[in-house]
Amino acid sequence: MYKATVIIKLKKGVLNPEGRTIKRALNFLGFDNVKEVQTYKMIDIIMEGESEEKVKEKVEEMCKKLLANPVIHDYEIKIEKVD
Repeated sequence: MYKATVIIKLKKGVLNPEGRTIKRALNFLGFDNVKEVQTYKMIDIIMEGESEEKVKEKVEEMCKKLLANPVIHDYEIKIEKVD
């Protein structure tokens, strides 16, 4: 069994309204030193596979077909073996 962690973030230059809203709220609460907030999506997938390489290939396919929009998202995949 493997755990695949996919971290999805917006590409540089793509507006992040959620991050901007959080920044404004933090500034309003007195955290004036906060200059930027970026939000990310993290997805953990537990799956069976022949090898780490094969699992990564499948997760890459999942990202391309569903999990990430290549026009606005960058993503990173981390694979670890679990019991």
